[in-house]
Parts: sequence; C-alpha cells; structure tokens
Amino acid sequence: MKTKIGIPKALLYFRYHTLWRTFFERLDCEIVESDDTTKEILSRGVNYAIDEACLSYKVYLGHLESLIGKCDYILIPRIATFKDREIVCTRFQALYDVVCNTFRDRDFKIIDYNVDVYEGHTEQEGFLHMGKVLGKSKKETMEAYIYAKGAMEEEHKALIREQNKKLNTDKIKILLVAHPYNTYDAYVGSPVINYLEELGVSIIYADIVDREKAREVAHKISPTLQWTYNKELVGAIDIYKDKVDGIVLMSSFPCGPDSLVNEMIIRKIKKPLVTLILDVQDGTAGRETRLESFVDIIKLKKEEEYEKIKN
Repeated sequence: MKTKIGIPKALLYFRYHTLWRTFFERLDCEIVESDDTTKEILSRGVNYAIDEACLSYKVYLGHLESLIGKCDYILIPRIATFKDREIVCTRFQALYDVVCNTFRDRDFKIIDYNVDVYEGHTEQEGFLHMGKVLGKSKKETMEAYIYAKGAMEEEHKALIREQNKKLNTDKIKILLVAHPYNTYDAYVGSPVINYLEELGVSIIYADIVDREKAREVAHKISPTLQWTYNKELVGAIDIYKDKVDGIVLMSSFPCGPDSLVNEMIIRKIKKPLVTLILDVQDGTAGRETRLESFVDIIKLKKEEEYEKIKN
C-alpha cells in the first residue's frame, strides 16, 4: 500500500505544489490534497487561530485540520531564509511549531523539511531528510528531487511565456500584485480575478515573473527590503509597470510585511493603483465597487490620451 502524503492547499502550496507532488509521486507515494477553500474551511481555521493571525494563516489551519485522519503524513515545511540578509515572513518560520501546538491533542504524523540557508540548512538537504523518513535510499530521493525541481522550473517558465503573450493585447492590462496563496485561492482571490475579467480586463500576475531577475531589480524601489517573497513582487512591479495600465495590490488582513511594502509601493510607484485588503468578512459589494471605479478611471485616462494623440 502506498504511503499517503497530505498537502494542505494553502500558503506555500501555490508556489511549490508541482515540486511537492512530483517529488512524492516519484517516490511512489499517494498525494492527498485538501479541497478548495470554502467558507466552512475558513471557519474551522478561524476557530483554531489566534485573533492576530492573518487571513491566509487561518485558511491554512482550516485546510490542515481537514486532512487529519485522511493520510499517513501531513507535509509542513519550515522555510526561513534562502540567502544571507533575506528572510520570509515569521509565519512560515513558525508554521511547524504553531501546528504542533495548535493540534497537540490530535493524532497525526508530520513530514517536514527545513530551509534556512543562513543556518546551513538547504532545500536539498530537507528533501533528502524526507526521503529518509519515507524509507527511501539517498540515490532515489536525490533523483526524485532533481526531477521535481526541474518540473517546477519548467512549469514556471511556461507560465511566463504565456503571460508575455498577454502583454500584447489591446485590453486594459492590470498588474495583480499579491502572494500566490491569496491570488489563486478559490475563496480568497478567485472572486477578485473573476470580477476583473468580467470588466474586460487582462490580468498580469506579479508572481509569474523571472524570480531571480525580480529580486535583482527590486533594489530600484527599495535597496533594504529583506522579505524574499515581497522582494520578488516588488521587482515584478518594476519589470511590468511600463507594460500595464494599472496596479491592484491585494493583501490579507493583517499581514505585517504587506502593510509596510504596500505603503512603500504607493509612495514610490507613479501608476494608477488601488489596494484591496481581504479579511474573514463575507460580502464583495464594496470590493467590486472599488474595482469597477478603478477600471473606469483607467478607461477614461486612456481615452483622454488617445484624443491627445488624435488631435
């Protein structure tokens, strides 16, 4: 019987799902993903989370709870740093400990890996550790990791190629700047995307970008920014800003890094821009009104520019 690996469909799932799925499948494991986010899953997460936790963290706890009893292990990565003087949000650093403490009375096993390059813990070593836990040899684990890493990178390159084609459209182009776990979540980000598409907008996603290049150019906007994932989004703004008509900053409440970085973007980027803060409250009417007004303003501006050129 295959070992069942549970993967919560939240937080870093939307960045690493291909890496994780491919790795475990190559090691002959069965993947058990949680369902798309629903109001019920969010409600479960809210019950387990502290009040100060961000919306995305609450969603994650709901997903994790839904997997208990359905698999042999639940994957919980701990990611802290990728290089010196760069960190990720403390929520990701503490994820393993928070889950162990929150669900200490529940019976389930965790499979984890640690990425903290500043402390000498690489991603490769973390995946070798998981292979050992699963009883696999170092050779087959390494082969699975290399193959999975390549699959993830090729998928991302394909997404960039497809997005570049969208930059040539005559439609209004909006750069959606948000973490993937907000953008692609069925309950959190999909309603925003669907409504923008209903307004006839072509959406350019800030997370679909050459990440290494984005981190390099981010210093143009902020030479001191240390949060890796925010740094990539800021770099994407510099890369795409002259190719889009406006920017939507979408964050979950009360994200600390986003609150600081968004304020910096508002001050430094000279482009039509609107911010959306997502929380646990139901209702989208106010959000839709803001988006509709924003798109209308951009349309008006483009029409005025066209008339100037025409005359």
